Amino acid sequence: MRIVSFLPSATETLYGLGLGRSIVGVTHECKYPASARSKPQVIHPSFDPARMTGREIDIKIVELVRSGRDIYVVDEELLKEANPDLIVAQGLCEVCSPFTKEITRAVGVLKGKPEVLVLDPHDLDDVLVSIMDVAEKVGRVDRGRRMVSSLQKRLDAVRLLKTRSRPKVVCVEWADPLFTAGHWVPQMVDYAGGVNGISATGEQSRRMDVKEIAAFDPDIIVMMPCGFGVKRTLQEMRPLKNNREWTSLRAVKEGNVYAVDAGSYFSKPSPRTVTGVEILSKIMHPKEAREIKVPKGSYKKVEKSYWVSETSM
Repeated sequence: MRIVSFLPSATETLYGLGLGRSIVGVTHECKYPASARSKPQVIHPSFDPARMTGREIDIKIVELVRSGRDIYVVDEELLKEANPDLIVAQGLCEVCSPFTKEITRAVGVLKGKPEVLVLDPHDLDDVLVSIMDVAEKVGRVDRGRRMVSSLQKRLDAVRLLKTRSRPKVVCVEWADPLFTAGHWVPQMVDYAGGVNGISATGEQSRRMDVKEIAAFDPDIIVMMPCGFGVKRTLQEMRPLKNNREWTSLRAVKEGNVYAVDAGSYFSKPSPRTVTGVEILSKIMHPKEAREIKVPKGSYKKVEKSYWVSETSM
């Protein structure tokens, strides 16, 4: 079977099912495992986000959506060369991954040949179900069950931790402008032993005001701009230094703000969201979760000194 993945999470699942060699096309975001980066990229964005600030990216996406222009571009020649039997895509968010328009275009280019499997996960349970959906489609049910069982055991280990409290947590999916983190993230916070604020499990991420955060008064703020790693997240947070409402938040003043590797463990409904839950448990309950292992550099505490405005120095 020849498979094109329009989803980084599906690419990870296919590799986990032992089907890496069957993948003949991916998107620019399919970076895990490392060998996925060498696959032909049949989809790429219509602009270069690496050269833009978070504010510029937001403005560009709003402009493209309003005008009906493409966020993603299908490389028709590469897609024809890939000649897949199956395309795995998503029905969740047109900003995060190729969506209905791109799927229709791809099927048209291939003259309706490939089957299309559309995944639509909204919470952690859906993430595990999606793994089985892929496994069943490609005839790897037993291996899929083993994957899901292993991930479920890790989730259970976190949920069974005996913690003394449940801190209030706000997860921020975009820094400029501010967005809540929705979909599966609120459930991740709950499983890790916290009380999620602003957003709810299964709801879409949305713009929010600092006043909403102040009203919830979180103990911890987790910065997870969609698709960014820790280093880029720290860069994207800089405009907040000059926001007095933000720097007045209790969590900010007490030094309880964390930057996480969102692109790897939070932004995509992949098997690695389980690692994201483990990371959150380390942030919220460092003593109780000390035996849980997470990747080095997957999160960083933002020191109080970070919030000193450059204009005041």
